[in-house]
Amino acid sequence: MLPTDIRNPDYFHKVVDCQWACPAHTPVPEYIRLIAAERYADAYMINWRSNVFPGILGRTCDRPCEPACRRGRVEEEPVAICRLKRVAADYKGDITPLLPIAPEMRNGKRIALVGAGPASLTVARDLAAIGYHCVVYDRERRGGGMIRSQIPKFRLPEEVIDEEVGYVERLGVETRYNTPVDSLKALLDEGYDAVFVGSGAPRGRDLHIPGRKEAADNIHIGIDWLSSVSFGHITSVGKRVIVLGGGNTAMDCCRSARRLGGADVKVVVRSGFEEMKASPWEKEDAMREDIPILNFLVPKEFTHADGKLTGVVFEKVRAEYDAKGRRNLVPAGEPDIHIECDDVLVAVGQENAFPWIEAETGIEFDRWGLPLVDKVTFCSTNPKVFFGGDSAFGPKNIIWAVAHGHQAAISIDLFCNGEPLHERPPPDVALNSQKMGIHEWSYDNAVSNDHRFAVPHQEKALALADIKVEVELGFDDRLAFNEAQRCLNCDVQTVFTDSACIECDACVDICPVDCITFTRNGDEEDLRTRLNAPSQNLEQELYVSGPLKTGRVMVKDEDVCLHCGMCAERCPTGAWDMQRFLIDVAQAGSACSRH
Repeated sequence: MLPTDIRNPDYFHKVVDCQWACPAHTPVPEYIRLIAAERYADAYMINWRSNVFPGILGRTCDRPCEPACRRGRVEEEPVAICRLKRVAADYKGDITPLLPIAPEMRNGKRIALVGAGPASLTVARDLAAIGYHCVVYDRERRGGGMIRSQIPKFRLPEEVIDEEVGYVERLGVETRYNTPVDSLKALLDEGYDAVFVGSGAPRGRDLHIPGRKEAADNIHIGIDWLSSVSFGHITSVGKRVIVLGGGNTAMDCCRSARRLGGADVKVVVRSGFEEMKASPWEKEDAMREDIPILNFLVPKEFTHADGKLTGVVFEKVRAEYDAKGRRNLVPAGEPDIHIECDDVLVAVGQENAFPWIEAETGIEFDRWGLPLVDKVTFCSTNPKVFFGGDSAFGPKNIIWAVAHGHQAAISIDLFCNGEPLHERPPPDVALNSQKMGIHEWSYDNAVSNDHRFAVPHQEKALALADIKVEVELGFDDRLAFNEAQRCLNCDVQTVFTDSACIECDACVDICPVDCITFTRNGDEEDLRTRLNAPSQNLEQELYVSGPLKTGRVMVKDEDVCLHCGMCAERCPTGAWDMQRFLIDVAQAGSACSRH
């Protein structure tokens, strides 16, 4: 193998597994260290630059960072990254002096943003700060989009939404709330320099089975029902409720129903429990509130009497797998099951809806009704129109919408300045030694077994009595410090200088996980078989040095390394050093040379 080029910004970025897994590439270990140092405002601002909504995401994120966390390789549970983000928001104090202010002079470019959800607000945040006049349209009277309408208040208090949406609005963003967009052509005719569509996936899928029309008054589409609950239009539900679906929306529906009078609430899913799309913690929260989840049941018919819903008939199925591992649900051969209920909430998926986009605008759609969008630039088939969030690629989650918004903002900035959209700006990268003395480092590098700390919850009886009472109470400062200590600082990299190595093998002897090997070179497949510890994760790189004096090379498996720094402490020549890697992913403003 050729020597590893650590100048490539993606090399060490991929080693910081949590940050690499985060769609917005938030510098996770950096802000966790700041939380441990009680520098909550600084931790918040690092988050705010990357993910825009730290307080919101600290409560609602789908946490793609946590399965990637290196702590999860040596313990049962990863670091509670998401809940630590909330700590930064809860303890930050007044951060308004740290926020950018609206520029006194605009650059003359006007951008229309359709929908005031997380994708649009991210675009507005990035562009307004560098002089664009951003105009946000939304049919509701306040911004937030699905954050406000579909996430129950017991998970996300309204004041947190108001605060973080407000940080965007204060940048001089013009908001046209209570103003639905009925025509893209009309919007383009207003002379905007570009249009961003972040209207989400606003239509819930229905379930067209016998009895649907006859019992329609008590069968509700999940996302519409949640929105009506959020805005106070619905304040009660029947005693017996069935929720159909296995995603996070279904979990929000069943937990909301419990708080609105549902004494007997059941979730019924066609798949197995492990295959449900809901996040594991969402399922746990529902079951903690005495909501059973029934699996492998397919709805066949809504039963009714005198125009009123009486229940749902289900067919029992089982999973069968073909030679390629693909799952099929087949009848189990057991009698149908009838479950009585007063209301049904249908949460079986969401769809895009673009009745307001006319054919003459030049926007092309695929067979699923999604716009044809470039996955790098987020540009549509009309060069003036960009998409992001659920409206671009279908329902996902908030952090993906934020990531889309950042990239779309870069593209709009490039487009408005006549520059190629595919020439993306590079990130800012820093790599700095953490050595303070022979055995002293500027970060805590002790590695120990440390189980995850549980987040305190509100007492169940109080939580179920009021739909606005927040269930998770969050870490206090003591628990936050203890949980932050579990972080392995995987952004502090082991950097090897082959010219300083005397091949004493001291680093090999002291490494607690046997991740360092000195051996003859070879191709990657061969080298992976000759390491001191098995190299089984092919997605993680091998760090390979140049030729040493004996002709051997140093090979380190980045997958196994715990970044403990013992190799650097033990090395008598300083061939090993611990260097903090910080990558700041480019945003609009770094896109064009004029900035």
